Amino acid sequence: MKNYQKPNEDIWTGRTSDQQLYMHEKIKYFDLSNTDSTKLNKNSFAILGYACDEGVRRNQGRVGAKDGPMAIRKMLASLSNHFSEEDHIIDIGDIICQHNDLEKAHRFTSETIAIVLKQNTFPIILGGGHDLAYAHYQGIKKQFPDKSIGIINLDAHFDLRKVTDQRNSGTPFYQISQENEEFNYLCLGIQRASNNRELYDAADQLGVQYLENDEFTIDNKNQIQTLIEDFSASVDYLYLTIDIDGFSSAYAPGVSAPSPLGFSVDIAIETIRSICKSGKLISVDLVELNPKYDIDNCTARLAARLVYDIMQNLSKKA
Repeated sequence: MKNYQKPNEDIWTGRTSDQQLYMHEKIKYFDLSNTDSTKLNKNSFAILGYACDEGVRRNQGRVGAKDGPMAIRKMLASLSNHFSEEDHIIDIGDIICQHNDLEKAHRFTSETIAIVLKQNTFPIILGGGHDLAYAHYQGIKKQFPDKSIGIINLDAHFDLRKVTDQRNSGTPFYQISQENEEFNYLCLGIQRASNNRELYDAADQLGVQYLENDEFTIDNKNQIQTLIEDFSASVDYLYLTIDIDGFSSAYAPGVSAPSPLGFSVDIAIETIRSICKSGKLISVDLVELNPKYDIDNCTARLAARLVYDIMQNLSKKA
């Protein structure tokens, strides 16, 4: 499995106890290369790293997001464990990109996500570049070919660029729109200064629903909740993708494309919780964390808390 690295148990460290008080004591490990994937625990969370930023490089962005999965895990490790014994949280390792072959990495990612979903396990994918979204969606469709999948993207960018040469971190949702009969896409936090007219035209032509950044605020939480409820009702399942660069750089400086006017943590948390409560969420990813530019790990800490909050909202204890 050339595109795979087994879990690194050394990442998960922190204070110790005899009662599993911390996340690094709760976490289990599963090596996909040596273990039968059908033995994944049912009704568990599977953390998979997408240690790849080739799509960012192709999109002329700042490379470094391949180190995002490790940074998020390190920040998750020391958090307190308030999960029940019924909640199994498993690190299943990382997908890597060999020889800049993004297409091969995408194929392997899709296959892996489909396997995880087949075992009734909830995937949480840690990026890596946002090109992950194309592979992630394809993995969901591989497992649920007859179901309608709604994509909710918290992001400053549409990522609807046409593929003129090679796919990259700016093309995933355009690729999805062209390869599937249905395209159900809701994007929250779009910034007009970060998306040119062609991208707005593409969004309109493809029937994309979106809220711009000045509308994606805590003051509009009721409107946003209604929008999410209506969107959720129109599909069978939801796939949530969170681009960390959508947050204000006051919260998230360590990203591939920082934004001083990004959205706030409060509305993101409210939105994520609404999506979790829909009962239709089946897979999540967080992308574009770039530890190379982080300050005191604050962006990695934010990403880790988002992962933690998602699991709490979906856990058996919730």
